[in-house]
Amino acid sequence: MLDIQPSLMLFVFVIFITLLFLLNQILYKPLIAFMDERTGSIAKDLETSKKLTSNSNEMQAKAQQIINEAKAEAASIRQKAIDEAKLVAASKIEAKQKELEMSYEKFVKALEQDKESLKEAILAEVPKFRDAIKTKLSKL
Repeated sequence: MLDIQPSLMLFVFVIFITLLFLLNQILYKPLIAFMDERTGSIAKDLETSKKLTSNSNEMQAKAQQIINEAKAEAASIRQKAIDEAKLVAASKIEAKQKELEMSYEKFVKALEQDKESLKEAILAEVPKFRDAIKTKLSKL
């Protein structure tokens, strides 16, 4: 029935080897080359992505530093403006206080003068009052 035929086995072996050679040349080598190229491309893209990420992080840090410096400068400018405004307000308050003190002193002097003139007027009228009181008392 089934006999082993060496010539047929040799023929199948040759066809198998030929098929392996052709598959290796036509299919496996290009497929492996494509896969290697794809792996290299992925590695290259990953490296580029890491560089861009680190570059982005550096730029973010620089931007944050610039923002912090700007905030500090704005705070110092604001503080300087507040201090200047306080100085101006203090000088205006001081000038107004001096002006009020001077007007108060003038008022006190005027009041003193009025007091003195009123005192002199009353003292000048005292003899008249004395005479009027004497006449009223004598009538009683």
